[in-house]
Amino acid sequence: MRILVFGATGSQQFYIIEEAKKRGAEVIAATSTETSFEKLRQAGAVPVLGNISNAAQMLEITKGIDAIAFMIPVSLPNPFDGLEFSKNVIDAAKENGVKKIVWNTSGWLEDQKTGMPTDDVKLDVKDYLVASGLDCVIIEPTIYMENMMGGFCAPFVTNEKKLAYPTPQTMPIGWIASRDVSTLVVEAIYTPNLTADSFRVSGLENLKGDELAERFSKGIGEKIVYYAQPPTEFKDILAPFVGAAAAAAVASYYQDLQNATQYPSKFNPNMHEVLEKLPVKMTSVEQWAKENKGFFIK
Repeated sequence: MRILVFGATGSQQFYIIEEAKKRGAEVIAATSTETSFEKLRQAGAVPVLGNISNAAQMLEITKGIDAIAFMIPVSLPNPFDGLEFSKNVIDAAKENGVKKIVWNTSGWLEDQKTGMPTDDVKLDVKDYLVASGLDCVIIEPTIYMENMMGGFCAPFVTNEKKLAYPTPQTMPIGWIASRDVSTLVVEAIYTPNLTADSFRVSGLENLKGDELAERFSKGIGEKIVYYAQPPTEFKDILAPFVGAAAAAAVASYYQDLQNATQYPSKFNPNMHEVLEKLPVKMTSVEQWAKENKGFFIK
């Protein structure tokens, strides 16, 4: 099995390399810059230059590929480019006889368009992928535990013993580990009877802020309290990394949550049904925090 992975330099797709190699796959990792080659080689992948904006390049690197683990770049300057870039990959896969595409959507898809470009374009990508006739599986993860490693959260844990996140204390979330998502993606690639399926996935615990902090505290062995970070503070910390406009857009979403009387669901209570089809041992928040203690406690 030759698997082509997009987004492998980031935390959302990186573990696909290791999990696919456990199954005996040859993993080819596409990256837009050669500066990532060494990281990908050390992880066990064969790096190739591949910018999804380049249709000819996509046609070239998908030759001889059996399956694709796909992801749209999270921070495109123009979100609507996500559709055209996805078409480049999907069309190339179809032309070259790729057997299956598994798409990590980086979040749950909306039921209908909402006017938010980053969300709406994913619905167009979904329609195009399904209509392509390729065998495909769509994995829709909820919020990643790795988000807690961001600059808006981790320093608060280290310096102030606060678990900072811009969601209300009363909002429950089924946090999921990126390794678990990667393992679900690999399972979907290797499960032959999944050919046009979508799965909303979450962790197995639906935790409010104080419950999240409690599990996190047990994992790292220190008392940590939840801090519902003001969206304005979150925006100021995030802006140097993603730009002012992107940070403001994300902060606006979190401000809406702070003002909400009813929260969107971020937990799948039927994960046992997903795990019957994609048997993966899921990671608890406590376990994840214990494994990553050294990142937070210096």
